[in-house]
Amino acid sequence: MISADKAKKIILKSILPLKETELLFFPSCLGRVLATNIKSKENTPSFNNSAMDGFALSAKDTSGASQQNPSVLEVIEDVPAGYVAKKRLKAGQAIRIMTGAPLPKGADCVVMVEETKKTEDRRQNTELIKIFRKIKPRENVRLAGEDVKKKELVIKKGALLKSGHIGMLASLGFHKIKVFRKPRVAILATGDELADIRKELKPGKIRNSNSYSLYAQVLKTGAIPLLLGIARDRPNELKQKIKKGLNCDMLLVSGGISVGDYDFVKDVLKDLGMEIKFWKVAMRPGKPLAFGKIGCVPIFGLPGNPVSSMVAFEQFVRPAILKMSGATDLFRFHLPAIIKQDVQKKKGLRYFLRVVLENRNGRLFASLTGPQGSGILKSMILANGIMELPEDVSCVRKGECVQVTYID
Repeated sequence: MISADKAKKIILKSILPLKETELLFFPSCLGRVLATNIKSKENTPSFNNSAMDGFALSAKDTSGASQQNPSVLEVIEDVPAGYVAKKRLKAGQAIRIMTGAPLPKGADCVVMVEETKKTEDRRQNTELIKIFRKIKPRENVRLAGEDVKKKELVIKKGALLKSGHIGMLASLGFHKIKVFRKPRVAILATGDELADIRKELKPGKIRNSNSYSLYAQVLKTGAIPLLLGIARDRPNELKQKIKKGLNCDMLLVSGGISVGDYDFVKDVLKDLGMEIKFWKVAMRPGKPLAFGKIGCVPIFGLPGNPVSSMVAFEQFVRPAILKMSGATDLFRFHLPAIIKQDVQKKKGLRYFLRVVLENRNGRLFASLTGPQGSGILKSMILANGIMELPEDVSCVRKGECVQVTYID
């Protein structure tokens, strides 16, 4: 039996990123992993522009301006966003400007509309504005290249593309993007006790929930799940189903990996040529966990208990899929939280307990979802975090700080 940390290292050392890529229209790249560095071909913004609706002017023209002695400037032109001023500013002049419009020649700052007072010179039939304070150069101005400079590395290869990335790609004019192919992950549930979800339960049978919880977890991680159905506790049937799974990039086998008389999965995997890297991890839930490879296909033997299977996926399979997908950020955030109750545990095992995180005035508090048995699937529904208690701890007291992974 090995530690959870050692198991994770063995797994990630064995996983190789996929090499195949796809060229996609950029909005379709949301949630995909970037397969190339993105460097800007231009400055963004490409010109100095106004950050406010107001008036473009020369800061020198407001020198000495105050409430008692405002600067008075002549408004000579209007410039909406998307247009360029036709006139060049001279001393004592201003141009009305909208947010995003290019800064006119002769202007070096913008004063907000709210800080001006409109007036007029009836004899000259001209519009005037009063400014009641000194405006600094570059005030309310977005400079060319302020966001992104030409040739700047904007998004690194291996980034998991989010909505902000999509907006940036659009602003830089990248409409087709190279991303890594999604891994295909086969899912096989095993056990004579399992019943198809569409069939009426008979005595001694339980519905096959693991296939579908794993399907959802694989899908959420960004891979393509393929259901292989249920394999009964018969070596030949297991062997045939597992062989089908070897056509995918990864195989998850749920159940049959422990030490019972009908737990044949480990032996079948060995017969098919799998070198088992480890079997059993010092953790709760999820101790009966196996990992190895047949050829280049990584195989996880996951526990049959539904909570154990989901927790093991979260800790080991999820980062493995992300690495295979080409991602460089593999792990979720660990957050400090205050535990709201005493928790006892067995030394020598790392515990992964389902908790509810609450934010109280900027501090996080964690409380158990209730009973933590490995068959209590409701604990996963109620949880938005997994509290991790290390091997050398035998208990934590109410009010102590614990580490929680946010999973919502």
